[in-house]
Amino acid sequence: MKQAGRYAERTVGQEHAICDYEGTSYRARFWEGQGREYEDLAERIALRRLLPPGGRRLVEIGAGYGRLAELYDGYEQVVLLDYAVSALREAQQRLGQANRYRYVAANLYHLPLASQSCDTVVTVRVLHHVADVPAALREIAGILRPGGVYVLEYANKRHVKAIARYLLRRQAWSPFAAEPYEFVRLNFDFHPSWMAEQLTRSGLRVDAGLAASHFRHPLFKRLVPPHTLAAADGFFQQVGAAWKLSPSIFLRTHVQGAGEASAAVFRCPACRSEALQEHPDVVRCAACGRNWPVCEDIYDFRWPRPSDGGENAQPVT
Repeated sequence: MKQAGRYAERTVGQEHAICDYEGTSYRARFWEGQGREYEDLAERIALRRLLPPGGRRLVEIGAGYGRLAELYDGYEQVVLLDYAVSALREAQQRLGQANRYRYVAANLYHLPLASQSCDTVVTVRVLHHVADVPAALREIAGILRPGGVYVLEYANKRHVKAIARYLLRRQAWSPFAAEPYEFVRLNFDFHPSWMAEQLTRSGLRVDAGLAASHFRHPLFKRLVPPHTLAAADGFFQQVGAAWKLSPSIFLRTHVQGAGEASAAVFRCPACRSEALQEHPDVVRCAACGRNWPVCEDIYDFRWPRPSDGGENAQPVT
């Protein structure tokens, strides 16, 4: 899991703390050359099994440097959304600035995406940094078209190691308790039943699930090559979903109904209006007058540009 970064201070809405990875190079610090080839491969297996093969628009929230973007080739447009602009710059370096990709810096609790504009939403290694999961799920459900799919991964508190440590009295917190467990500031583990309840309350119905990263222990990773270990994990992902004892759980959910995604891409994260006017260096909201910067093809909806010294210079709550 990601290490919690510094907390965002300047963003639309101040009611939730956010991990800010700006300038930390999550790619270099966590993935490349860090001995996590097995986890990467196992997560790709799970995503390939759960993702719809294609559609008009997919958004990955917490996309970072675009590690998983190659899995989205069946979609006409891919929105890579992250809070850290530096991560999106790395994604641009990997994937280019083609029109098929939109790079968006934004706050998960105030998504700048139009209502019912997405066929598919993906979050991997993101929810474990989210303090208010119900609020985040409501935002995600709102941007999905009728029948749209949300594929998510979350950190499971009821995994084998946690159960063993609890039964041996080597940890005080119970893996069987329903409430989320915050083991480090803005790092949460979730009980499967609790997560299922939050999804249902948000209007998201679970279709399928997989258990992943069964062999995350350093001993397995030292003795077995990553591709072999990932293949073994893939074998157990479906059967393991029945008892959910692995450290990582993947789910495919959907909102009810059927329909096409709306043509609009963005909405103002402050006033929710979709009356936006795109210019080369700014997106202007015709409803509230706020200007959202665009710099080298990255749309920044975290903080409006102070154009007149008035309300645009203040955070939106």
